Amino acid sequence: MDVKHFFKARLDWFAKPKGTTRYVKNHSVTMEGKDPLRLSAAKAFKGDPTAYNPEDLLLSSVVSCHMMSYLFVCHQHGIEVISYQDEAQAVLEVGANYAGRITEVQLFPKVTIRQKDKIALALSLHTQANALCFIANSCNFPIVHSAICDYEE
Repeated sequence: MDVKHFFKARLDWFAKPKGTTRYVKNHSVTMEGKDPLRLSAAKAFKGDPTAYNPEDLLLSSVVSCHMMSYLFVCHQHGIEVISYQDEAQAVLEVGANYAGRITEVQLFPKVTIRQKDKIALALSLHTQANALCFIANSCNFPIVHSAICDYEE
């Protein structure tokens, strides 16, 4: 039996302020019980560079979900993760007709584990984590992992 979970978001945007010739791209998104997210278009598309944009949120969803899936599979294999960092990036391609899409996400996880003898296993588990990640399973672009792993006793 499959279990369904529902996530809801509220978006609020208002037309251009009086006296301006162009509409603004700033808006807010709120999820019940959480602080609102202040959003805009990316700076490259004349948005507010101090606000999050949809591309930021997509990338943060991929990198966050991968980490949580990775920690889960490490726990299943008895690997104690001490720290996890990632410097991820997304590649957005925009065509002449202004249609665009994310064509790839690159993850660069740097993981520190407790057991030196499990480094090879820890590195291999990124593939399993990707297969479990809800967000990765929802994407139509490749997610590439260039992971490194170290240990600390």
